[in-house]
Amino acid sequence: MKKIQLLVGISVLGLLLGFASWQNRMRVDWPAYHGGNHRNHFSPLKQINTTNVNQISLAWDYDAGGADTLTNGTQMQCNPIIINGILYGVSANTQAFALDAKSGVELWKTNIKIKTNSTTSRGLSYWSNGKKSRIFFGYGAYLFALDAKTGKVIPSFGQDGKVNLLTGIQREGSDEYVSLNTPVTIFKNILIVGTRVSESATALLGDIRGYDAISGKLLWTFQTIPRPGQLGYDSWEKYNYKNLGGANSWMGMALDEKRGIVYAPTGSAAFDFYGGNRKGDNLFANCLLALDATTGKRLWHFQTVHHDIWDRDIPAPPNLFSINMHGEKKDVVSVLSKQGFMFVFDRVTGKPIFPIVETPFPASDIPGELASKTQPIPTWPEPFTRQSFFEKDINPGVSNPEEIKKEFAMSKAGHAYIPVGKERTIFFPGTDGGAQWGGAAVDEHQVMYIPAKENPVYTSLIPNSKSLKMTTASVVYEQHCMSCHGPNRQGSEDGSVPSLLQVQKKYKLKSFVELLNQGRGRMPSLQHISQEQKEAIWSFLQGENVAVKSSSNLSISDYLMTGYNRWFDSNGYPVSRPPWGTLTAINMHSGKRLWQVPLGEYPELMAQGIPRTGTDNYGGPAVTAGGLVFIAATKDEYFRAFDRATGEELWRYKLPAAGYASPSVYAVDGKEFVVIACGGGKLKTKSGDHYLAFSLN
Repeated sequence: MKKIQLLVGISVLGLLLGFASWQNRMRVDWPAYHGGNHRNHFSPLKQINTTNVNQISLAWDYDAGGADTLTNGTQMQCNPIIINGILYGVSANTQAFALDAKSGVELWKTNIKIKTNSTTSRGLSYWSNGKKSRIFFGYGAYLFALDAKTGKVIPSFGQDGKVNLLTGIQREGSDEYVSLNTPVTIFKNILIVGTRVSESATALLGDIRGYDAISGKLLWTFQTIPRPGQLGYDSWEKYNYKNLGGANSWMGMALDEKRGIVYAPTGSAAFDFYGGNRKGDNLFANCLLALDATTGKRLWHFQTVHHDIWDRDIPAPPNLFSINMHGEKKDVVSVLSKQGFMFVFDRVTGKPIFPIVETPFPASDIPGELASKTQPIPTWPEPFTRQSFFEKDINPGVSNPEEIKKEFAMSKAGHAYIPVGKERTIFFPGTDGGAQWGGAAVDEHQVMYIPAKENPVYTSLIPNSKSLKMTTASVVYEQHCMSCHGPNRQGSEDGSVPSLLQVQKKYKLKSFVELLNQGRGRMPSLQHISQEQKEAIWSFLQGENVAVKSSSNLSISDYLMTGYNRWFDSNGYPVSRPPWGTLTAINMHSGKRLWQVPLGEYPELMAQGIPRTGTDNYGGPAVTAGGLVFIAATKDEYFRAFDRATGEELWRYKLPAAGYASPSVYAVDGKEFVVIACGGGKLKTKSGDHYLAFSLN
C-alpha cells in the first residue's frame, strides 16, 4: 500500500512539475529594461522566426494618451516590461500604466499632476518580495513607488509615495534641474538610481545613489566628483565638487546579480565643451564604474574619455555576456561610445579584453583649456562607425557643393577628439552618436547588434559675457538658450530643437515663463534664473535687448557653445557620404564584424535610384532566438525585422508615429508578441502616443 502511495505521489509530483514547465513555456516575460539586468535586449522566443515573420500582423493598439504634450516637447521612448502577462509602460505625458499583455486592455493608469521638471521616460522597474509587488518609475525629479496590482501610490515609501531626487545633490551656484529618465536598477531591496541633470555650468552633482525599496530611505551614495582624500580628487582642480556638477549616470546601468556588482556608466562633467575650470582627467566623469551594489563601494573603473570637452558621454547601458577566448570562458561587460568605439572588460577585474591604447591628440587653442594629451582608443573590435571627416568624405551628391566645400575649408575637421575652437569645429560622428541611448542587443551566441548614426555636427565656442551686476537680454539668451536653439534662434536643422523666431504666435508672456520654469523634453527647467531674466528672454525673442540684473550667485563658464548644429545640404540631407544610419553585427568571441547594413531610408531618394542611405535614428533593437532583430528607431517611421544571420530585411510596418524606443518581446498563453512605443516627435516627425503589438494570426 505504501509503495502504491509513493508511486502515486511521484506521479502527482511529476505532473505538477510538468505543469509548471508547461506554464513557463506558455509565458516568457520581458522582466526589466532592455529585457533584463544584463541589458541584452534578448528573448529566447522563436515562435516568430525567419520563415514566418512576414506573416505577423497587428495584434492590438493601445492609445496611451498625452500626444498633445509632445509638440516640440517630450517623446515617448519607453521600453515596456512584461511580468506575469501584465505589460507596464509609460505614456507620452509620463503616466505609468498596466495592460493585459495579450489583449492590450488597460488595467490601470496613474493620474499624477504634481509640478516638476519635465522628463522623457524610457521605462520603469518591477520589484517583488513574493508577497508585495511594486512599480518604480521616474516622474520628473521624483522617484515614485506604485502598487503593481492597482497602480496606486504607496504612501509609506519616501514622502507620500515618492523620493525627491534633488535632495542631496545641490551645491552652491547650481540650478535645480534633475530628472529620472531611465529605469532604476534593482538589487534585492536596493534601488540604484542615476539621474539626468543639466549640461550647463549650473548643473547639479551627478552622484549615484542607493535607496531602500520598502521605505525609500537613502542607503548609500557614490560621489562621482570626488571629495578631498577620495580616489580621483587629484584629477580635478581643488574644490571642483563645490563649483561644478554633471558626471552623472543618466543612461542606465547593468547588474550582475550573482556577484552583486552594478555597472554604472557616467557622462561628462558640466559644462560639456569647456573645461578650463576643471583641469585634469576628471574622474569619475566618462567612466564605466563597477560598484558593490549593496554598499556603493567602487570595485574598479575605466575612463573612456579623459577631460571630456566633446560631450562624449557613454551613451547607453552596458551589456553583460560571456565569451570564449583561447578556450577559456570569460564573463565580460561592454560599453559603446558616441565616437563609435566599443570597450570590453573582464567583469570582475576590469581588465580590458582587447587592447586599449592611449593615443595622442591635438591640444586646444582656447585660452585656459588644457585638453588631455592622449585618449584611450580600443584596437579591437573595429569601430562600428567611421572615425574621420575630411573633404573627400563630403557626399558628392550634395545639392550645394561649392557652399559646403567653402564652409568645410573654414572649419576644424579631420580625426576624432579635435578640441572645439572659436571657429566652426566638426564632430563626426555627431554629438549624439555613433551609438545612442537605445544601446545594443546581444544574442545567445554572443553576437552584438548595434544601431548607430553618422551625421556631421558642428559648433564653436564664444566668450561668455560675465558682468557681475548688469547684463542684457541677449547675454541671458546666450547663457541659457543658445546651446540648443542656436545663435540665430532657428533651432536645430533636424527639428529636434524648435525655432524661437515665431514664439509669440504660440505663447503669451505668462505661458512662456511657465514653460521656462518647468522645462520640456531636452530643455531643462530655468527656475534658477530670476523672473526678470525670464521676461528678458521673452523680450529678446521679440527683438528687444533690454538691460537686466545678473544672477551672480550661479556658476558661469568662461565660454559658451553655439549650438548642436547638424550639417545638412540645402535639400536637408546630411553632407557626409552615406550611410547615415547603420545596423552592425559583431561576433563578440572574436570581435570581428559579421555584417553592416543601412538602417532606414528616404523614399524620395530611393525613387531616384539612390541606394538605401540609412537615416538618423533613436532607440534600440530586440533580438530573438527565432533568428530576428526587431528595430524601429528610424526617421522614416518604419518598424523592421532583420535576419540576424545576414542583415537582410524580412518585414516592415509603417507606424502611426516613429518608434524612437526599444521594442519588447514576450509570450502569453503560448503566443509570442513584439511591442513598440510610437512616440515620434523628433527629427521633424509627427508626435504619437500609441503602443502597437504584433503577433502571428
